Amino acid sequence: MGTMGENNRVGFSRRRFLASTSALTASFLSYPQTASAEPPPEVRKIRLVHAPVTCLAPQYLAEELLRAEGFAEIEYAKLNKGTGPSVLADGRADITQWDVLSALQPIDVGKPIVVLSGIHVGCWELFASGSIQTIRDLKGKTVAIQGFGAGDHVLISSMLAYVGLAPQREVVWLEGSKLSDAKGLFIDGKADAFMAFAPQPQELRMKKIGRVIVDTAQDQPWSQHFCCVVAARRDFVREYPIATKRALRAFLKAADICAQEPERVARFLVAKGYEPRYDLGLEVLKKLPYNRWREANPEDTLRFHALRLYEAGMIKNNPNKLVAQGTDWRFLNELKKELKT
Repeated sequence: MGTMGENNRVGFSRRRFLASTSALTASFLSYPQTASAEPPPEVRKIRLVHAPVTCLAPQYLAEELLRAEGFAEIEYAKLNKGTGPSVLADGRADITQWDVLSALQPIDVGKPIVVLSGIHVGCWELFASGSIQTIRDLKGKTVAIQGFGAGDHVLISSMLAYVGLAPQREVVWLEGSKLSDAKGLFIDGKADAFMAFAPQPQELRMKKIGRVIVDTAQDQPWSQHFCCVVAARRDFVREYPIATKRALRAFLKAADICAQEPERVARFLVAKGYEPRYDLGLEVLKKLPYNRWREANPEDTLRFHALRLYEAGMIKNNPNKLVAQGTDWRFLNELKKELKT
C-alpha cells in the first residue's frame, strides 16, 4: 500500500477513501436493478484471483457489487506463479478477469475454462532495444517472457505467426523464474524485447528504457481485439448459472465505472494497495477503453489468435472447436441488453 506521504500527495486520507468508496458503490448501484427480479445466486461464496495489476481494476471494484448481487463471501486466491486461467483449472477460483491469451492453450488441451465476456483492449505494449523496429526484426533475437503459455508468450507468438515467422524456432525465449522477472531481464539487457502490460509500459517510459514497436491500444489488427476477458470454471457455470450471470454483471458494471470515473477508481486502487502511484494508475485507467465490452465481439478475438496459433502448430484444435468448447456468450448477450445506458 502507498505510504502516508503518497496519500497526502494525491490529497487522500482514510476518511476521503471511505467517502469515495461509498460514492463508487452508489454509482454502481444506480444501474437499472434488473437483478432484483432474478432468483438469488445458487451459492453465496465466490472465489476470484488476486493479482495486483492496474488493468485488472474491475476485478477489485467488483467486490462490493458482488455483495449487492447476493454473494456473502468473496475470496481472492493468491497467484504465486502461473496464470489466472491455471488457477481456475486447478479449482482454486470460480471466475476471474485475465488476459485472453493465457486461456487459449489450456482450453485447447481440455482444461475446464469458459470465456464469458471481453473487458478491454490495449494493456500490452511490445518494447524492443537496439535496431529492432518491427515484429519481423525479432527473428533471431532474444525475447523475455513471464513463462511459456503465459499471455505475453502467447501474444508475441501470435504476432510472430501473423508476420510469417515461426514462434518455436525463429526467436530465443528467455523465461523469468517469477512473474516480475521478464521486465528485469529486458532492463538488464539480457533480452532484446519484452511484452509489457499495464502499468509496466508507463514505468519503462518514465525510465526511458527501450522503444515501443507495437501498442495494442492503437496498432491494428491488435487494437481490434480484447486483451482482458472474464473467464470462469466450467463446473461453476454449469452448476450455478444464476450466480454466473450475477458475477459477470458485477464485473461489467465495475468496468463501466473505470471508464466513467477513472480518477475515483485510481484513488480506490491507491487506498487498497493495488497501485501505490496515483498518477501512474490514473494514466493506465484513462488509456484503456473499459467500455469496449459493449461494442466488440470477444469471439472474434479468440478466433483471430487461435488461427495464428493453430497455423503455427502451437494448438491442436482449430478455432471453431476451441470456441465451441471454451466459450459461453449467453450471459453477456443478456447483460448487454439489460445494461444499456
